[in-house]
Amino acid sequence: MEDRRGRDNNKEKMRLNKYLAHCGVCSRRDADRLIEQGRVTVNGAPGEPGMQVGVEDEVMVSGRHVQAPQEKVVLAFYKPLGVVCTERDVHAETTVADVVKYPVRVTYAGRLDKDSEGLLLLSNDGDLIQAMMKGSGGHEKEYLVKVDKEVTPEFIQKMSGGVYLEDLDITTRECRLERVSMFIFRMVLTQGVNRQIKRMCRACGYRVRALKRVRVMHVELGDLRPGEYCRLGRQDVERLYRDCGLKRS
Repeated sequence: MEDRRGRDNNKEKMRLNKYLAHCGVCSRRDADRLIEQGRVTVNGAPGEPGMQVGVEDEVMVSGRHVQAPQEKVVLAFYKPLGVVCTERDVHAETTVADVVKYPVRVTYAGRLDKDSEGLLLLSNDGDLIQAMMKGSGGHEKEYLVKVDKEVTPEFIQKMSGGVYLEDLDITTRECRLERVSMFIFRMVLTQGVNRQIKRMCRACGYRVRALKRVRVMHVELGDLRPGEYCRLGRQDVERLYRDCGLKRS
């Protein structure tokens, strides 16, 4: 019996940065920074990059004990205007964590600017967040965008074909656009360049006046109102894991 438990524990071990992400502390990249800064300890000793840890180890970040979540949850949250997606800026007036008072610590998959609104997915599963944010996954995100000039067929064609962003020296992927009204269009992206829609519009001579995310993968904003959130049901969560190529343990 003792040997079998030992083998099971070895199976559960993972790299320290992945473990911190799995616990919902932060992303793997931010976890690497915390480890380098000496803010992570494992069983009382400084954590080291690449070391393997498991549920039997005592892992602490800045003196606070962290552990893998017992139950994985996913929330759909309507981020209002003015709320900031940040866990670092202590000067931000209102953050997502200030609005979403959930018993389990959750963090978001993908950001929305302070002056943008709409759907954010939040979870306590770092692996799921990482998979949803991975650009190579091609996961769809849908937006309603209001601009300062009339949405013309030429604008739709140029945007949907991919736009060269000079400041980043990249050309965006092809995407789907549909005119909704004179100044509003619907846009579906499969990549996550920082401020992508605003940069693309600016490169085409337009300015974004309002932006709302209405869908992430198959999850829609629906009837949620600004500041409201709901926990996704089992079928929706299982579909997210399946579409991200993950197994839900």
